[in-house]
Amino acid sequence: MKKENIAPFFATLQAANPEPETELEYSTPFELLAAVLLSAQATDVGVNKATRKLYPVANTPQAILDLGLEGLEGYIKTIGLYRSKARHLMEACRMLVEQHGGEVPRTRAELEALPGVGRKTANVVLNVAFGEPTMAVDTHIFRVSNRTGLAPGKTPLEVELKLVKHVPPEYRLHAHHWLILHGRYVCVARKPLCWKCAVAPYCDYKPKTPAP
Repeated sequence: MKKENIAPFFATLQAANPEPETELEYSTPFELLAAVLLSAQATDVGVNKATRKLYPVANTPQAILDLGLEGLEGYIKTIGLYRSKARHLMEACRMLVEQHGGEVPRTRAELEALPGVGRKTANVVLNVAFGEPTMAVDTHIFRVSNRTGLAPGKTPLEVELKLVKHVPPEYRLHAHHWLILHGRYVCVARKPLCWKCAVAPYCDYKPKTPAP
């Protein structure tokens, strides 16, 4: 993507959705952290179904610990890989209680030290809960960044670092949400909907797919 196309690319996405939000449901930084941890290789819709039952019963690290592993598994068993996710979440809750007074830490290093929390999860929490302009590169952002030529790279980290470098500062806070939603609903994996894409004029992808 040409450098001069990057700002209008994001301006167009912003005009269509000025205040994009995660599709995960949460009301506290901990609820967000837990939801993102549970969302790996699962849909936001599926995670929301589980957390709507879990959070009214247990929505703090101590409350999750009090449920016990089997109790937690009972609430999240509809989510893929639920057994390993339950173990990770329990261990993360134990660390949050013992090392952070039950609060979600605000640094990448402390977040990534939690079981089941990688760089992408940490970036989501830093961005969504704490308003930092991070780029959480998931499969959608990886695809859109490479396909459009916005930030081509062979690894999520390479794409992330290019996005941080290429995205104009005024769009950085919401950029990862715009890219996720664009990849989820328009620039889809198998056959992108170029014929109804508002940012197609700025995109390097050829050939553009026609209307069906």
